[in-house]
Amino acid sequence: MLGWALTFVILAIIAGLLGFVALAGLAATIAKVLFLIFLVLLVISFVMRAFRGDSVV
Repeated sequence: MLGWALTFVILAIIAGLLGFVALAGLAATIAKVLFLIFLVLLVISFVMRAFRGDSVV
């Protein structure tokens, strides 16, 4: 998930440098959504591990 978010960030940067503003905006939006999904899943994973008694770190 994080890898895809980073891929879309790089795509957005390259598209922005080349002048493809619409594509850059779309790629940046997709990267934001994927990053937020990654963060939510990460927090859920930490909480589930804490409830099971496993080490969170």
